[in-house]
Amino acid sequence: MPIRNAKARWEGGLQDGRGSLALGSGAFEGQYSFGSRFEEGSGTNPEELIGAAHAACFSMALSAVLGRAGYEPRSIDTQARVHLDREGEAFSITAIELSTEGSVPGLSEEEFQRNADDAKRNCPVSRALGGVDIKLDAKLSS
Repeated sequence: MPIRNAKARWEGGLQDGRGSLALGSGAFEGQYSFGSRFEEGSGTNPEELIGAAHAACFSMALSAVLGRAGYEPRSIDTQARVHLDREGEAFSITAIELSTEGSVPGLSEEEFQRNADDAKRNCPVSRALGGVDIKLDAKLSS
């Protein structure tokens, strides 16, 4: 299996510094700062990137689970809300809320929920984030 790469650079102090990051594939480069992470400043942040990775991984995992069950989804749309909270003197990602909507011909709501739960448990990013409370809201659309 391939090894994926990314890089980041930070210049300056925590509150007045700035950083840049890039994916090894070249698909994304962006800026980040104290303001983009802990306030509403422009740029990205690690939690947003984790959310994007989790939403993408979950959507692919759900597609795979559905395929093994004999269903071919038309679409799977997933959003991730990553909660960064202060715990004592440190910050932690305490929860991720996944909200997904799938369009899957011939699938019942009950089967969709079961498959979505399976995907949540087994997507590689969910597994990597095992210490985080991951909540799932899954809806089957027509």
